[in-house]
Amino acid sequence: MKIDINIKRLPHGEGLPLPAYASEGAAGMDVVAAEDVILQPMQRYPVKTGFAVAIPAGYEIQVRARSGLALKHGIACPNAPGTIDSDYRGELKILLINLGEEVFTIKRGDRIAQLVPAIVTQATFRETENLDDTQRGDNGFGSTGI
Repeated sequence: MKIDINIKRLPHGEGLPLPAYASEGAAGMDVVAAEDVILQPMQRYPVKTGFAVAIPAGYEIQVRARSGLALKHGIACPNAPGTIDSDYRGELKILLINLGEEVFTIKRGDRIAQLVPAIVTQATFRETENLDDTQRGDNGFGSTGI
């Protein structure tokens, strides 16, 4: 299934590639940085992408880390997956954190994350006095691991 997402290039995004799939079977579109950034260990920073989007109602864009950056350098999205809502019209920024031990340099045009469009399901909570019983019950963290 494919959807159309309108994208507006901002002045500081001129000359950069728009988000795109790197292979036929890729789930996420690579997105690049529109600025140079130096991330110190444990530093968080919202990296500019140089564009804004109009996501269709009923969808979101999930922002996910690039596995190579995470493995090799400890660069991650601290709120992974991040969510870009369909009613947001500002510049898309990628919140990154350097979990590595070394300073990490991002250059304008470097691939920094993946974008995955996804269907949104909204819910309504219904308050009740009782919940149905299950085998697990109220056993929490780690209770299903053996």
